[in-house]
Amino acid sequence: GHAHPKVIQAVIDAAPRGLSYGAPTEIETRMADRVCEIVPSMEMVRMVSSGTEATMSAIRLARGYTGRDKIVKFEGCYHGHGDSLLVKAGSGALTLGVPSSPGVPASLAEHTLTLTYNDSEEVRRVFDELGDQIACIIVEPVAGNMNCIPPAEGFLETLRAVCDEHGSVLIFDEVMTGFRVALGGAQSVYGITPDLTTLGKVIGGGMPVGAFGGKGEIMEHLAPLGPVYQAGTLSGNPIAMSAGLATLEIISEPGFYERLTEKTTRLLEGIRAAASEAGVPLTTNQVGGMFGIFFTDAPKVENFAQVTQCDLERFKRFFHGMLDEGVYLAPSAFEAGFVSSAHSEEDIDATVAAARKVLAQL
Repeated sequence: GHAHPKVIQAVIDAAPRGLSYGAPTEIETRMADRVCEIVPSMEMVRMVSSGTEATMSAIRLARGYTGRDKIVKFEGCYHGHGDSLLVKAGSGALTLGVPSSPGVPASLAEHTLTLTYNDSEEVRRVFDELGDQIACIIVEPVAGNMNCIPPAEGFLETLRAVCDEHGSVLIFDEVMTGFRVALGGAQSVYGITPDLTTLGKVIGGGMPVGAFGGKGEIMEHLAPLGPVYQAGTLSGNPIAMSAGLATLEIISEPGFYERLTEKTTRLLEGIRAAASEAGVPLTTNQVGGMFGIFFTDAPKVENFAQVTQCDLERFKRFFHGMLDEGVYLAPSAFEAGFVSSAHSEEDIDATVAAARKVLAQL
């Protein structure tokens, strides 16, 4: 979305040939081939127009493939605004899910189980009780909607194991992490292979694009090969595919992610040093170019409950102070931050200098 000249030129070149055809195009198949090449777990892929559409479709496919209704998601993970996903936990892990938005039927929410991210024991207990009813687990392999929370050691391995044991589908929602924490996504960082993966944002280079894909055995249940319906007139349109292919070419350049990670690390080291100088308790998380800043005495922040215990008022003052200094951070203490290739070394230096000034006033 930062108007990279190669991406803009790709869009300009594609536009005179037509904006959308409502039918498959050659460039859509080229984009699909490239995605499958970069993310080997995606043997087949379907293009859509948003991350929400990708997650909704992947869950429908998992339900159709398994013949089961229940799904598992985790507190503090966001998977778009599909009705099955706007659900919060009831009074306990095994109780009925409760809608978190008006307009979501309770009869639908009851099929969604919301568990604690990074709690492997809770996952095992729920699958011991209900495993044969659970169609899928959907998870952000690095949670990005309760700020940036990496998976605890063994957590993703547990999800893979219980899905294998009970015949459930493991869905990695990499809409946020895909092509951001590493070229192959979080699954390449942690060495865990999901059954399905959802993608968005980055693969469109700023255009509205999403995708989902995975094992051929599962994807073949999708129409027109199989009975699970999914379609979209604007899916795979040539403008978005052109922007996406240009973006994938740029991020595939040697050293791209090493440079991105180094910049992010330098930013966080600078902010931590500034906080220490100011006597402000602060810790950070980082995976590649994705990061989180937490105002807390805790040495590590690993779940949603810990995030809510951080000093949210201090974060608000920090956010507005940084804004006054010309630096726009994510406006919520529950949102992850991202460093982009568009950020220069001077941008990093200026951000650290602004943080030093603001933290000294907190």
